[in-house]
Amino acid sequence: MCGIIGIQNNPEAATLAYMGLYAQQHRGQEGAGVVSSDGEKLHRHMGQGLVSDVFSNPDVFESLKGDSAIGHVRYSTTGDSDAENVGPLTFNMGSYYLSIAHNGNLVNIEEIRQQLQKDGALFQTSTDTEIIIHLLAREEGNTLAEKLEKTLQKIEGAYSLLLISPTEMIAARDPHGIRPFCLGKLQDTLVFSSETCALDLLGAEYVREVNPGEMIVANDDGFYSKMFTTPENPKHCIFEYIYFSRPDSKIFEESVDKMRRSFGKKLAREYPSESGDIVISVPDSSNTCALGYSSESGVKHEIGLIRNHYVGRTFIFPTQRLRDLSVRLKFNTVKGVMKDKEVVIIDDSIVRGTTLKKLAKLLRESGAKKVHVRISSPPVQFPCFYGMDFPTVEELAAGSRGVEEVRELVDADSLGYLSLDGTLESTNKEKENFCTACFSGDYPIRMKGENGKEISKVSSCS
Repeated sequence: MCGIIGIQNNPEAATLAYMGLYAQQHRGQEGAGVVSSDGEKLHRHMGQGLVSDVFSNPDVFESLKGDSAIGHVRYSTTGDSDAENVGPLTFNMGSYYLSIAHNGNLVNIEEIRQQLQKDGALFQTSTDTEIIIHLLAREEGNTLAEKLEKTLQKIEGAYSLLLISPTEMIAARDPHGIRPFCLGKLQDTLVFSSETCALDLLGAEYVREVNPGEMIVANDDGFYSKMFTTPENPKHCIFEYIYFSRPDSKIFEESVDKMRRSFGKKLAREYPSESGDIVISVPDSSNTCALGYSSESGVKHEIGLIRNHYVGRTFIFPTQRLRDLSVRLKFNTVKGVMKDKEVVIIDDSIVRGTTLKKLAKLLRESGAKKVHVRISSPPVQFPCFYGMDFPTVEELAAGSRGVEEVRELVDADSLGYLSLDGTLESTNKEKENFCTACFSGDYPIRMKGENGKEISKVSSCS
């Protein structure tokens, strides 16, 4: 999962791209970068860390010249969390330089990578994004758009792409539209973004989504759109609604906040808590789900957990006592709210279960009589191949456990998941329009191994 932004036709393009990345910081915290074009050359600045760290020196923007720019915040799913993998990636194409930003994951890269290496290709990174550039460099065509169209016929998986050369910018989205990608306008400026919250920050107007299978080419003469392939049935990632996207964004043409409130209401109908005194959320992605659960169930909503927003990734501490304390780096309780209460705690999902187990212990230490866990999504039982950093089946809490075993794992007095049918019904959209592979094991695009053969359906033991 990553966030991308593109600004075309604006003298402050690099600064606007930087601001668009700020709005999408939640989509990646490992690295950030901006590449701009002045019509003749590309200029770039990138680094590991948060946007505020990478762009801490305002003088950087004086070097990012030009009226077009693309930006990228990275959360690694393919390739190591190393400096060379931070996007946008830039390559020498012979007569010009080309930069690319990518959100998603390709599923057929192993065979392609092996063939490219046999043909003498030298890889600068360990990302799947670089595969696209190597294929592109080998294609024939009169324009970059023609070459990219042929390249995209050879790759499979989830991809929302932005490419920038000295003279043009191209946006493209995979035929299933798995990851969100939208187009906006700020007067005469085109804005491409993973989420609409970036458009809001820039004061840009939402125009529409970049359609599945569509390519949009923008340059000094304007822009045009063409379909580079026949769009497939939509397979939008349902987890974007559940967790990834900001609640103030509109993705897949629906409000994320509206969806999460619907999940919470449906969860309250499927798994009420008859003895619950208060409802609290695990901030921040579960906040609106908790409001929906509270309004539907009639159980009072309270602010019970306070999140420290200035904590990044934490390392594994050497002793158990310090590991138990580590959850307090991110969360603390409002003890007066918990004392002598049966607490219904709403979370968006259980992946490994380690954080929720620590939170349940923290609530009890703060005076909670009982802890009832309610999850606004189905059990995560399968890994994701399309851009989410979900671990193997063996690492997933629900990969080899039933609901009662997961309840014991997280040390809750009761546990209820929103059903898959309930999740899909809450969207008010066609059920088949969503990818639910992490819940169902039904992969819309099969992962392929080194021999190009499809990997059979990943099995779960539960």
